[in-house]
Amino acid sequence: MAAGTKNGAQEDAGSREAVIRVRGLTAGFGERNVFEDLDLDAFRGEILGVVGASGTGKTVLLRTILGLVPKRAGTIEILGVDVDTADAATRQEVDKRLGVMFQMGALFSSLNVLQNIQVPMREHLDLSPRLMEELARLKIELVGLPADAATKFPAELSGGMTKRAGLARALVMDPDIVFLDEPTSGLDPIGAADFDDLIGTLRDTLGLTVFMVTHDLDSLHKVCDRIAVLADHRVLIEGPMSKMLEFDHPWVRAYFHGTRARGIGV
Repeated sequence: MAAGTKNGAQEDAGSREAVIRVRGLTAGFGERNVFEDLDLDAFRGEILGVVGASGTGKTVLLRTILGLVPKRAGTIEILGVDVDTADAATRQEVDKRLGVMFQMGALFSSLNVLQNIQVPMREHLDLSPRLMEELARLKIELVGLPADAATKFPAELSGGMTKRAGLARALVMDPDIVFLDEPTSGLDPIGAADFDDLIGTLRDTLGLTVFMVTHDLDSLHKVCDRIAVLADHRVLIEGPMSKMLEFDHPWVRAYFHGTRARGIGV
């Protein structure tokens, strides 16, 4: 289990710094709103797991916070900055402090691992090729990839290696907040457990805040300080695992007390 804020996650919210603050958020496609009037905070140094049934908008929420999906109403503050009212320079500075690992790594197939990891540096920094290579190789080591993975292309990687390469790219700018979209999806149980351990270790050693969309009960139990459940177009409930287990709602009860919940210590 990750250390850090796990035991402190039940402290009063007023004593913690919200590095992501969402209020009254509405977003959707066409005539349909995926969520409406949604409120959610992510606090500095915590791992927040976002869970919900298929179609409840977990990934849409992540992408809306990042500005990749336009919102229809509400406010989003990241690291104390209202992203709607911030000027371009301020928003760019905020973006530099965010790392994102999309589903299945989202690596560029025509670039090798080293080149993929260098993409954010090429976009935001003016560094020499030698320094970019050194920094990228440090991140490769940080996420537990072998050194020879640097010259491999995505088609040559296993699922677990692809995830780690995507995570290395998300970390290359030394972000304050990392967004992870289904980080253990498609991994075998051992690989998923190893990735959970890696996330917890990186949070503790680097002081990261992690916003993690997941459906993995083991991840929720093992590394998440708080869980936010999306249902009925909003955050239905948020809090530690103990609160999830006590909440009386059909989907929440089925998810956290169902057959697949057995064996994870809940």
